[in-house]
Amino acid sequence: MLIDRRTVILGSLGLLGAGMVGFHPARAMARPGPTGPVANIRDFGAMGDGKTIDTPAVQRAIDYAAARGGGTVYFPAGIYACYTIRLRSRITLWLDQGATILAADPVGATGYDLAEPNPWDKYQDFGHSHWKNSLIWGENLNDISIEGQGLIWGKGLGRGDGKDDWLKDPNGPGTGNKAIALKNCRGVLLRDFKMLEGGWFALLATGVDNLTIDNVLCDTNRDGFDIDCCRNVRVTNCTVNSPYDDAICPKSSYALGEPRITENVTISNCLVAGNYKIGTVLGGTWERMPADFAPLIHGRIKFGTETNGGFRNITITNCLFDDSRGLAFQTVDGGMVEDITVNNITMRGTINAPIFMRLGRRMRGPEGRSIGTMKRILIQNVTSSNANPLPSVIAGLAGHPIEDLKISDCYLHHVGGAPAAWTDLNPAENELGYPEAPMFGDLPATGFYVRHARNVEISNVEVAVAKPDPRAAIWLDDVAGADLFRLRVPAGSAGLVTRKVTNLSSLANRFMADGRLPGPLNRSF
Repeated sequence: MLIDRRTVILGSLGLLGAGMVGFHPARAMARPGPTGPVANIRDFGAMGDGKTIDTPAVQRAIDYAAARGGGTVYFPAGIYACYTIRLRSRITLWLDQGATILAADPVGATGYDLAEPNPWDKYQDFGHSHWKNSLIWGENLNDISIEGQGLIWGKGLGRGDGKDDWLKDPNGPGTGNKAIALKNCRGVLLRDFKMLEGGWFALLATGVDNLTIDNVLCDTNRDGFDIDCCRNVRVTNCTVNSPYDDAICPKSSYALGEPRITENVTISNCLVAGNYKIGTVLGGTWERMPADFAPLIHGRIKFGTETNGGFRNITITNCLFDDSRGLAFQTVDGGMVEDITVNNITMRGTINAPIFMRLGRRMRGPEGRSIGTMKRILIQNVTSSNANPLPSVIAGLAGHPIEDLKISDCYLHHVGGAPAAWTDLNPAENELGYPEAPMFGDLPATGFYVRHARNVEISNVEVAVAKPDPRAAIWLDDVAGADLFRLRVPAGSAGLVTRKVTNLSSLANRFMADGRLPGPLNRSF
């Protein structure tokens, strides 16, 4: 039933008479509120008892409002067990304080919409290739939003892999594996609500333009926000705890049947974490995972792995990484990574490289694509403490360097303590490997391992270690044009090792004399 704002407020406080409870279409448009008509799902038959499947009532409210040009579908306090909710254009789902949309457990084949066919599903994981097998989904919609102080709890959703005691059947009939899935939509706002156990993706947005995600707290059992083939995206003021997978993860897959670039993206004022028990960030207790979980920690902001189109015009600023993997930019399927600015980042307890950049040639997509490019990247004002021994990794390919990279004003602190044997390591290229910082094994550097790069500037950077570490602070291999300015390195270790380096410039670095060395250089400083 569509009611005005005063009725909504009174209803949420339990101050309306019982006569307002039923589905009354005759009164549905009687008193539109100042911001448009409001449909209370209880007036369409929702029980909110956590047991009754309320999907039919919710869908009636959505369809009724959509048929009248759009409006707000209101969820008052209560627990609304649901299967798939199908969004419509010009609809807002408003989750009031105390309202929970609960992903119900499927019963046999009864449950969520079936995953739709996708002729390009071989080029990305199953989860990226389908949207309809979700708690909430929409396709080819415009002007939609989910707002309010309520909760979306994906309790009955699968992770897609059957791991960690979540739903064992990852993809069977009736199974849902995403909390929110949007495809080819325009004008999307997600704001203020909370998410718990979102399945494979708490949010999968594919081909969504003009997307805003603001002040959403997501405490989830796999990926947080996957932003795939999207343009004009703002992610602000969000907290994402995702110990089993990535937190905020722009991608550029082939799921839409074309290599569509993810571009014009800002991520700001967010916290990503990867080492807290699921539910404890939402609950405010922030309980850490057991110590033996450390090798599995995820979290982080990562661009990739699906990279058919690539990423362009990206800004990341004022973000915190708490016990997670570090910041990652990847292109391994032929896409571009260019025009990137990163600044004001704080990390602690970083697992597997504070900064990881990889230009590879996995080429998971239609045949005939060229190897991608990575260029024009500016990273500044980064502080990282207590990171594990793996250094920041910048790794291109022979003949396909990472280009035009500037890193400045950073303090990178690692636990140190590597054995002396690591100083002589010569890592394999691993051109086809899955792009993660440990893909090259242990590395002969404490701060930066840079291979196959051109026009690299590192300035006003300090590399520090908690325990003595014999490795060089910076290792350059096949680098054409490197400017090093005012670098501080751990006492007792080599500052720099070079292999096939040309046009090296040094200024105000205590471990080597000022000047320009045209090269080629193969030596330690």
